[in-house]
Amino acid sequence: MARDTYSTYEAKAHFSELLRQVREGRVITVTWHGEPIAEIRPIDREGGTAARLEWLRSRGVIGERAPRGVPLRAIAKRPGALARFLAERGE
Repeated sequence: MARDTYSTYEAKAHFSELLRQVREGRVITVTWHGEPIAEIRPIDREGGTAARLEWLRSRGVIGERAPRGVPLRAIAKRPGALARFLAERGE
């Protein structure tokens, strides 16, 4: 029986076999040092981009776009983060 998870080394060595499994509808997870880093999955020809975006939103991977004209807000915890970073690098 085919597996669903492969290390990067195994995925590279068996790429053609993985693509055959994906064509059959399976989702393959690729790991790096045991941590999942990527999925190889069939293209969703039915739902298209809108369905994929909704799927990502429902899982909290992406959020709604901010309305145009709304200024971006700083995410740094303390003011001057960029200056400190550049100073530490000697720039």
